[in-house]
Amino acid sequence: MTTTTPVLQVRDLRVEIGERTVLQSVSLDVQPGSLIVLMGANGSGKSTLGMALAGHPSYHVTAGQALLNGKDLVQLPAHERARAGFFLSFQSPPDIPGVKNNLFIRTALNAVRESRGETPLDAFDFLNSAKQGAKGLGMPAAMLGRPVNEGFSGGERKRNELLQLTLLQPRVALLDEIDSGLDVDGVRAVVELVQRMRAQGTAFIVVSHYLQMIESLQPDQVLRLDQGRIAESGDLALARSIAETGFARANA
Repeated sequence: MTTTTPVLQVRDLRVEIGERTVLQSVSLDVQPGSLIVLMGANGSGKSTLGMALAGHPSYHVTAGQALLNGKDLVQLPAHERARAGFFLSFQSPPDIPGVKNNLFIRTALNAVRESRGETPLDAFDFLNSAKQGAKGLGMPAAMLGRPVNEGFSGGERKRNELLQLTLLQPRVALLDEIDSGLDVDGVRAVVELVQRMRAQGTAFIVVSHYLQMIESLQPDQVLRLDQGRIAESGDLALARSIAETGFARANA
């Protein structure tokens, strides 16, 4: 892959939740179309990184910087980070009772399109695109008319996240254990979607410990977080070593 200016540059990011510092100092560069796999024991800060970059109000950045195409995400409200091209797939996607799935996604998509200087999609054109996207993910079109994630299984919630991803076309997507709750076909759909979007320039940070999926994703880099810092950097060999011996090997 040709080295270019990173689409996302994170420098010495320090994040607190309440009075507890979870991320001590994290730095990384994400190139357009690249894929980084993030691994680490429970509590090491993987989900915290995603929440902090997305602008969750409970995650306070106390030091450092995160530049997305030159814009400092830390200085932007959450909705502006999404409009700038950052996407977070939640580890446990919440339900939003009373809000129709198709209205929710179309509103988000049109906000992003507006920020890009594109014309908004009307309900008809959006529904055609959404149905095509849902079909490719093995997601029944009827789910578009239901409240967001209400009554959805774990796998259905993850597919709904993937539908948002494919329609929003972000610059950088952080997928937090996207394989959790998915069956074999669902994991295959993840790999195919990520490969297709990488070819179009979207960069990915994928939190996962599922070695088979990691190998299928063919990451450019594998990072191990430990106690709020990047403790190791490598390639697939690092992921295979962690899968074989666990995280305790680093402290042995």
